[in-house]
Amino acid sequence: MIKKSPIALTALFLALGSAPLALLPAQAQAQTAAPAATAVPAPTVRKEMGKPFTDVETSIKEKNFPAALEKIKVLDAFENKTPYELFAIDRMRAVIASSTSDNAMLAAAFDSMIKTDFLTTAEKLKYTEGMAGTFYNEKKYDLAKQWTVRYLALDNSSVPMHDLLARIMYLQEDFTGAIKELNAQLQADDLANRVPSHDKLHLLISCYLKLKDTAGYTTVLERMVTHYPKKEYWADLLYRLPNKAGFAERLRLDWYRLMLATGSLEEGPQYVEMTELSLLAGLPVEAKKVMDAGYEANMLGTGKDAARHKQLRDKVNKQATDDAKTLDAGEAAARSAKTGVGMVNMGYNLVINAQADKGITLIEQGIAKGGLKALDEARLHLGMAYLQAGNKIKAAETFKTIQGTDGAADLGRLWLLVK
Repeated sequence: MIKKSPIALTALFLALGSAPLALLPAQAQAQTAAPAATAVPAPTVRKEMGKPFTDVETSIKEKNFPAALEKIKVLDAFENKTPYELFAIDRMRAVIASSTSDNAMLAAAFDSMIKTDFLTTAEKLKYTEGMAGTFYNEKKYDLAKQWTVRYLALDNSSVPMHDLLARIMYLQEDFTGAIKELNAQLQADDLANRVPSHDKLHLLISCYLKLKDTAGYTTVLERMVTHYPKKEYWADLLYRLPNKAGFAERLRLDWYRLMLATGSLEEGPQYVEMTELSLLAGLPVEAKKVMDAGYEANMLGTGKDAARHKQLRDKVNKQATDDAKTLDAGEAAARSAKTGVGMVNMGYNLVINAQADKGITLIEQGIAKGGLKALDEARLHLGMAYLQAGNKIKAAETFKTIQGTDGAADLGRLWLLVK
């Protein structure tokens, strides 16, 4: 949902009300009576304009704004007005416009005032910001964009105004422009080591959805799970992965591992399938952990399949117990094989059995021995083993060595985002 901009005219009116409306003749006389020797003369209005200015100011104080507008016509009639006299009249008109919510008049007055040298940069920014926010809240997006762009020309570092520009573009259905603006903001956030706002990421996701840009949408989802790791974001991201072109079916168990780690498993059959895949991979201890998690989540052991779940759980528990007794023999057999396949598989089994350091060494030796049919899968498991050991730096280094497009590199990158 696009919110109203908090940048509007209340602050502007206060700013206008606290500043002198114009330098009236009495003030000018006081200043010229005893000028400082080196002072630069302040801008003034001519003496004969004094009474009309006073009349306008009186009507404004009395909140008789129609009368004030009529009296401004007297000032408008003066010929050969100086730049400051024009500025002073515009300021009077701006106060009236702000008080009567005449934003067209206010914009015209501010436009003229901002072009002069009689406002400080801070004042020019305040008035420009106010008009941008006001037109945005009125849903006059073309005008809002004009004033926002004008502000950014004066100060391109304003995060709120860049945010406002992106929202305006979105509401104008300029999704491509909004994406360009939002991605530029994200780059600035990255350079400043600043966490991007949730609203910014959500707006960018919506832009990609409008354009049906799946790749862009997925990229933002990765940022979402990095900074705002909600379960639904992880699920949305991970459910897309097996459907990606080139994803290898042999990595389905690895996909399930990431699903389990992020709390993205939603159905009992998913726990059952992951359990069976773990058993097929020769990892009954992992299968046991999956079954236990399924029971704890009340996804297993209930309903019409409760008996089948119990039967599978009994089988898994027995195999896990037997496997724990044969780890040493399994390692010896793996080392004696001609290729490193068994060493990689046994190494990961050791990691699952809480022997991470020993398992990492065995996986590394298996990769070095060679003969692997899926080298990237072995590197993926090595990186995952490093994560199990708490060494995220080595895990990242390992994942970067994955070169293929079968999904292993995607899985490795996503593992680094898991909190």
